[in-house]
Amino acid sequence: MDIALKDVTRENFEAVIALEVAASQRGYVADNLYSLAESSLHPTYRPRAIYCDGEVVGFLMYESFDHDDRPPAYNIFRLMIDRHHQGRGIGYGAMQCVLDEIRAQGPFERIAICYVATNQVARDFYASFGFQEAGMSEETGEVIAEIRG
Repeated sequence: MDIALKDVTRENFEAVIALEVAASQRGYVADNLYSLAESSLHPTYRPRAIYCDGEVVGFLMYESFDHDDRPPAYNIFRLMIDRHHQGRGIGYGAMQCVLDEIRAQGPFERIAICYVATNQVARDFYASFGFQEAGMSEETGEVIAEIRG
């Protein structure tokens, strides 16, 4: 299974916005079309199409915060795998790809991710990559977990 992250382009835009999570997951992740619109307004956002064996199967987005006197910090705040492709390890591969992509950019202060406190699947998933819970977001009430650089 070949998993890769690619830019969202005119060629894959329709495939990315057609992706859907399972009905039980709809409250956990924003719609991809909304995320792409949001990224057009924020130059630090990096939307990525997730490919498996040449097919668009998911979407993720992260942002970077550059600091003058410290290494950048990153937030991964979207990750979804289409409902027809879940349960095959694609999400795990995509998370590894984004962490590799971020690490390839050089030293970093932290990589953070948020998830709903009641989402035990997300908690266990992110912990498997070394994310450690660091607190709660005052804005969203979600758990913040981090990998420190």
